[in-house]
Amino acid sequence: MKELELKYGCNPNQKPASIYMKDGSELPLKILSGRPGYINFMDALNSWQLVKEMKEATGLPSAASFKHVSPAGAAVGYELTETERKIYFVRDSLKPSPIACAYIRARGTDRLSSYGDFAALSDVCDATVAEYLRAEVSDGIIAPGYTEDALAILKQKKNGNYNVIQIDPDYEPDPQECRDIFGITFEQGHNNFKINEDLLTNIVTANKDLPKAAKIDMIVSLITLKYTQSNSVCYVKNGQAIGVGAGQQSRIHCTRLAGQKADNWWMRQNPKVLALPFRKEVKRAERDNAIDVYISDEYDDVLRDGEWQKVFTERPEVLTREEKKEWIAKQSGLTVGSDAFFPFGDNVERARKSGVSYIAEPGGSIRDDNVIETADKYNIVMCFTGMRLFHH
Repeated sequence: MKELELKYGCNPNQKPASIYMKDGSELPLKILSGRPGYINFMDALNSWQLVKEMKEATGLPSAASFKHVSPAGAAVGYELTETERKIYFVRDSLKPSPIACAYIRARGTDRLSSYGDFAALSDVCDATVAEYLRAEVSDGIIAPGYTEDALAILKQKKNGNYNVIQIDPDYEPDPQECRDIFGITFEQGHNNFKINEDLLTNIVTANKDLPKAAKIDMIVSLITLKYTQSNSVCYVKNGQAIGVGAGQQSRIHCTRLAGQKADNWWMRQNPKVLALPFRKEVKRAERDNAIDVYISDEYDDVLRDGEWQKVFTERPEVLTREEKKEWIAKQSGLTVGSDAFFPFGDNVERARKSGVSYIAEPGGSIRDDNVIETADKYNIVMCFTGMRLFHH
């Protein structure tokens, strides 16, 4: 297949639309099910690059959950804890493989944002991935291959219209890439910069204790940022991006947005949240929405009379501001990455409030001394990578 005609572009009025290779060669992918659209392919091809690079850099199965050309989450395939199985709605009978664990964790980063996502896997999709996806609202998946059982399950999804793309894992793009904006062609070299542990040697803080696990978290953060709309900041814990702040014009707004998402991820593990008495008929997406409101300042929207009865068997106790603050203060050992330098120490101050112990950023601000001083104040380990990771 050299060209694939699409229903339309970003919007229904943008016709005709297609994808093809400029040199007339075969496309490095196959459509096994469904009819992916223009934005589906943008998500698929960006997310595939992310998981491929993450697998190469860490040696671990990697997955991502994409929405609107940015990752809602990304993760490597560590085994799920019992708490993670509960907050990600993994049924007791499912024994997820490492690649399934990677996707479940990636989707679990921000389940509201992953509603209707495009999934990406570094490894062959097996039946445990497909079984988990069966109950989730998702637009499609890209992977280097599929087992027979997995493909059979996925082809049943969305009445046979679920988008399944198989990518050639050996495909490499042309070193130069082009795009048109307002009829004018832009050309640049493909961003083939390799992110690995060699990037993490310039530790600029007094505390230089950077364990192996934190290095993996830094790599996960930086590779996630490489494929996130800039400006962007990413919080990571245990090989999982737990807060991605994308597309903000202000660096501190990225840090706050990503930090709030990381806090929300942690709040889902609060005992009061784990014990919420949901009605049996309430579906996953409705539970996610209810939890999001319950842990926010707008909790009354789900707890007032006439509303709580729709989702709960009994009215839950309010999770007070003091309880939330106390719970968030228990979080520690997080890593934060930034796609460009922190211009002020306020980014470190905000990151510290969410339990950040490690920071990876390019450096190069005229106020680097202030940023380092702020990190030293909290005994944070900070690496200057020297590499900006803007993505547009």
